[in-house]
Amino acid sequence: MGGGTTDLNEDTAGVYLPLRNDDGIVNASDDSRLKQLGYKQELSRTLSLIANFSVTFSIVSILTGLTTMYSTGLTYGGPVTMVYGWPMVGMLTLTVGMSMAEICSAYPTSGGLYFWSARLCGKDWGPLASWLTGWQTKIKFRHAVEYRNGGNITDRELEREIDWFFATDSLSLSSFMGLPTHTAENGGGFLDSGTARLKELGYKQELKRDLSVFSNFAFSFSIISVLTGITTLYNTGLNLGGPVSLQYGWFIAGGLTMIVGLAMAEICSSYPTSGGLYYWSAKLAGPNWAPFASWITGWFNIVGQWAVTTSVDFSLAQLIQVIILLSTGGKNGGGYEASKYVVIAMHGGILLLHAALNSLPISILSFFGQLAAAWNLVGVVVLTILIPLVSTERASAKFVFTHFNTDNGDGINSKAYIFVLGLLMSQYTLTGYDASAHMTEETKNAEKNGPKGIISAIGISVIFGWFYILGITFAVTNISYLLSEDNDAGGYAIAEIFYLAFKRRYGSGVGGIICLGVVAVAIFFCGMSSVTSNSRMAYAFSRDGAMPLSSLWHKVNNQEVPINAVWLSVVISFCMALTYLGSEVAFQAMVSIATIGLYIAYALPIFFRVTLARKSFIPGPFNLGRYGVLVGWIAVLWVATISILFSLPVTYPITNETLNYTPVAVGGLLILTISYWILSARHWFRGPVTNVES
Repeated sequence: MGGGTTDLNEDTAGVYLPLRNDDGIVNASDDSRLKQLGYKQELSRTLSLIANFSVTFSIVSILTGLTTMYSTGLTYGGPVTMVYGWPMVGMLTLTVGMSMAEICSAYPTSGGLYFWSARLCGKDWGPLASWLTGWQTKIKFRHAVEYRNGGNITDRELEREIDWFFATDSLSLSSFMGLPTHTAENGGGFLDSGTARLKELGYKQELKRDLSVFSNFAFSFSIISVLTGITTLYNTGLNLGGPVSLQYGWFIAGGLTMIVGLAMAEICSSYPTSGGLYYWSAKLAGPNWAPFASWITGWFNIVGQWAVTTSVDFSLAQLIQVIILLSTGGKNGGGYEASKYVVIAMHGGILLLHAALNSLPISILSFFGQLAAAWNLVGVVVLTILIPLVSTERASAKFVFTHFNTDNGDGINSKAYIFVLGLLMSQYTLTGYDASAHMTEETKNAEKNGPKGIISAIGISVIFGWFYILGITFAVTNISYLLSEDNDAGGYAIAEIFYLAFKRRYGSGVGGIICLGVVAVAIFFCGMSSVTSNSRMAYAFSRDGAMPLSSLWHKVNNQEVPINAVWLSVVISFCMALTYLGSEVAFQAMVSIATIGLYIAYALPIFFRVTLARKSFIPGPFNLGRYGVLVGWIAVLWVATISILFSLPVTYPITNETLNYTPVAVGGLLILTISYWILSARHWFRGPVTNVES
């Protein structure tokens, strides 16, 4: 920690300060943006985010559309058209919606479509485009410039204005032409509102702020990666409850995960820093508890993230091993089964690739992140439709929606107990969305786009994850065989489903192996994004002096990448995986921190927000209003519930080999963290500290 730093635990640090103009007057961004577009505020601006959503959702009205057009679906294709056509049309509609949302963010006016057309077509085609789009319009291309200058302006003057904007930087152009206006004047230039807010929170801008809202979303969505989580833990869902646990458990876990995400998004909007959770805890716990709250939250968060990377990349190594096994004849055909040493070697190679990718500039990494999001979306749709269509044997709808598997061979007979244990697949998949918070120092308009990244990543993952579960489960006809270690895939259920689907129809399982390759690429992207999130957390945590050799880990290179933190995260993840060589039980205990450890870190700042900071917390642009405390308490209670559920025994009778070591691993982390605090850290760690020069 450098000299001259001061604590950020004063009361004013917890207040969200909106950007101000040179006169010190708060800039009401919505009204000022409308004025920039040439209109005065005449309608009452009182709608919240929920109210805005409600208007559109009520017009979409699935009850209306499905009820009135259901006969059309039955006539043209029946159940197949309706079940598979819905996600296809839904995904493409979402694509249209995302394009519109981007333009809406630039031109937030009631005119909507016709105003957008006028602005986007230029002064020559603007009037006609606007007329055709909206039927009638009074928009003129020069209107904004005339309004700003208080009178008429000649064509020549208008051309000079446009030439000047093109000659300056892209932010200047965007502020005039209507690209996102998250800028504040700063002398003669423009300052991103996320950068200004970061300075208010006590940090200088060291990382390159180049991520859009879609890029921010892409990192979290890629880490959640429904193709990764569902594929690798589908065995657990089939064994513990089967289709009922898979279908309904997904929505239960998804809905409550969204509650946790909403609570986190509200806090993220107020404190958009790479530190994320541990920084939030420090600010919300108050000056007296801030250092300890920050310490506990930070270590649970970073160790949980390292465990996620370990788990994701190890699952990819295992899947590659299964692909090799099937490609060489399968288990029953003399296929090659890699030893655990080979699997660990593959795991190390994957981590090296991820470290290399994360050493690239954030602009390039952003491209890979967006590619990862697209790959996951398209991959889910393709596999959801393809596998049931190719399969010669399909499950009935009754089996998919009502069959409850109790034949688990684990000595558990209680259906309720089996069902809650089956939630592990869903809850493990729906983790890692804190990445959007850790990427906020590299995200434009972070106080708005960070929360959007969290919520959209969870929501879209829940929807597409259910489609994937539904499509794959329709290809399940014999649960016991799919889980048997004697099948060609060695007991890897989804791999066997894919392989058999193509082999039974075409006499060869090559198509199934290619489908597994699609999943493998998704898992690779998931691991890549996980390392990105790990490194940003390590960078921020060490920036505040919480880690050994902090001065080394928080350094950034000439490309504004925390390169040392990247390689630190990769090395630690590899070391965590080495426990697999000694004991598979020890390895499972280690990676169990990926779910429970992370969710404890998620819950701590939320808990402080609804208790110690209940009255003092002032939210940012995204907030839940009067529902914030209620949502926060539900989130905390859900995390407490899953922490208990996932610590319960999963096999009876209990032996050294069947004991659930999750509470041992999480408890061990807690003891180590508190012991380190008592013996040393309490004497020197003061929580987040400013690095902005006085």
